[in-house]
Amino acid sequence: MHQAAVVAAVQQARLDRVKEREVPAAVKAKATWPESFNTAIPLVTPWVYEMKMHDVKKNDLSAAWKEMCLAQ
Repeated sequence: MHQAAVVAAVQQARLDRVKEREVPAAVKAKATWPESFNTAIPLVTPWVYEMKMHDVKKNDLSAAWKEMCLAQ
C-alpha cells in the first residue's frame, strides 16, 4: 500500500527533525511510490507532526494508517 509508504516517509522525516513546512520536498526527494500518491503528503504530515515525539518513535504509524484505511 503506497499510502503506508508515504506515512512511513513522513514519520522518518519527523524523526530526522525535518521542519514541518519542509516535509513535502524532503519526502518527495526520497519517494519510492507513484507520483500520484504525493498528494497524501500534506494530509499525513499534520497527523504525524501533531503527535508527541515519544509516540512517533514508539509506534509504527504506517501500520496504524493502513489499519485505519482498512476499517473504512
